[in-house]
Amino acid sequence: MSAWFSERFGWKLFYMSCVALFTASSFLCGLAPSLGILVLFRVLQGIGGGGLGPSEQAILADTFPPVKRGMAFAVYGMAVVLAPASGPTLGGWITDNYSWRWIFYVNVPFGLLSLFLTNFMVQDPPHMVKAKKESRRHPIDFTGLVLVGTGLGALQVVFDKGQREDWFSSSLITIFTIVSCAALVSFTIRELNSKYPILNLRLLRNSNFAVSNRLMLMLGATLYGTTVLIPQFLQTQMGYSAQKAGEVLSPGGFLVLLMMPAVGFLVSRVDARYLIAAGFLTVGYALFRMTDLTLGIDYHTAMLWRCYQAAGLAFLFVPINTIAFVGTPPEASNQVSGLLNLMRNLGGSVGISAVTTLIARRQQEHQFYLARNTFAANPHIPTCAGRDDKPFQLKKQCSRCHAASLRSDIFDRTTPSNRARVYRYVLDHGYAVPACDRTAVLC
Repeated sequence: MSAWFSERFGWKLFYMSCVALFTASSFLCGLAPSLGILVLFRVLQGIGGGGLGPSEQAILADTFPPVKRGMAFAVYGMAVVLAPASGPTLGGWITDNYSWRWIFYVNVPFGLLSLFLTNFMVQDPPHMVKAKKESRRHPIDFTGLVLVGTGLGALQVVFDKGQREDWFSSSLITIFTIVSCAALVSFTIRELNSKYPILNLRLLRNSNFAVSNRLMLMLGATLYGTTVLIPQFLQTQMGYSAQKAGEVLSPGGFLVLLMMPAVGFLVSRVDARYLIAAGFLTVGYALFRMTDLTLGIDYHTAMLWRCYQAAGLAFLFVPINTIAFVGTPPEASNQVSGLLNLMRNLGGSVGISAVTTLIARRQQEHQFYLARNTFAANPHIPTCAGRDDKPFQLKKQCSRCHAASLRSDIFDRTTPSNRARVYRYVLDHGYAVPACDRTAVLC
């Protein structure tokens, strides 16, 4: 929808409106007195932030000629990566030492600076001025707006609450799924037959653009899925603080930051298909290494895994964005960037939902295998069961491999403190094994 708003109101006005809404809602999030109010302001923050990425990429694509777009997207990618690279560490430090409210307050000065710079430096190009005048003479497709808003909103509810509500065992998830499918199918049919569509789906006839959307969907699922998995595992199972878990992710972000200029240089000299293939192979190798995930990993190992993955991501972001604009007219740049960002965010929702669901389901299975085989004479149970100075550690990864690991007999033969430690042992390893499995699936 950002493309439609940009064509109707112009890049500059729409972009500044998004920045203003994002900044104001960030400040209000910090002032929120309750969870319900915080969620409301977060929704407003998401509405404002949702239009920023597509507008920025469209402005870059229109400003630079095709031969220079690779480097332009690389420099833009450096700025985009810097925030998530420093965000987890900075956010964890703020949360641990001050208050979570300051996570939102720090957005305010940067938002005001962005408004000031945009007002003086960004101007609508001639074709955008022409498109703005023409679009105001066209009727507003309110039906299309309602359909796309309903479809995507219902789909996001399904992804966010699916695992919590046990997916299609819940009538709520079933209803939202039906509503989402019906709305999105109706929207697709309407837009393909509309003279003035909100979203020009005919652009997908361009093979470069269609492939770019599929690749961006895969990239979003892999990136966001692992970004959620790693800190969650480190904090819940390894006892890391929010700041320490953020420090595991940050070096990978800074590695992408350093590699972006090199990728921008290569993208105009090397076939983008080779760069994308190298990127996915690198990410696949990094995820394969993560299948060695255990409760005994140290900070250095977790950080290296993230760096391996980040090295591959640098070869994906710039080439995918570059080839998406090949063969598309300048006036369609808003539509191209909007669809690409939609695919990335949709892939992220799919990746996060898949990871959380599969871990929860497999965790139950592995806990059953472990708890079923708990007995005092089992050689896989550590001999330090009665000592508090050593943690329990499994000798092998797969719960089936030590299917003689845990059974309820030991609960009858040990003290209450030891029984609690054994139960914690079951929970920890019951989580670690499916987490290892999910990285194999993403690989």
